[in-house]
Amino acid sequence: MTVDAARLAALISPLRRALLSSVRERENLPDIPDAQIEVIRRLPRGTVASPSALADALGLSRSAISNLLATMERDGLIVRRPGAADRRQVEVIASPAALDYFDRYDSAAAAFVGQAAATLTADERAAIDAALPALERLGDALSSTRHDRGHPRPEATP
Repeated sequence: MTVDAARLAALISPLRRALLSSVRERENLPDIPDAQIEVIRRLPRGTVASPSALADALGLSRSAISNLLATMERDGLIVRRPGAADRRQVEVIASPAALDYFDRYDSAAAAFVGQAAATLTADERAAIDAALPALERLGDALSSTRHDRGHPRPEATP
């Protein structure tokens, strides 16, 4: 059996947009660009990273991550501070406000998806549940393929 790649690709973006816009509206959350979301997702509570580590993880150039972090710092989403071990180094942490946004988003998104899934048949819900591990691996494969080929991630996606 083959995957209908075109159908899957055409479905992913509208699902994502519907989820994001609905949850943002319900929770009165700010519209944070994708690149900033990726940075914050790499800085869960209690995590510290260097700008170069973030650039490598996201496939971004040093100048792109520097500009991105400057904007995020200005918007109150991250804090840059001197390194604990070497004060010449910079550490990046997610701000309490950013962590709150993501906690609220994740909770509301799970509730929203749960409500939508409740409208499906039991067989449809079981099929989605069974597909989750494969979809997670597909996401990993898409990310690693893009990173392996040296294609940086986009700054933001409409």
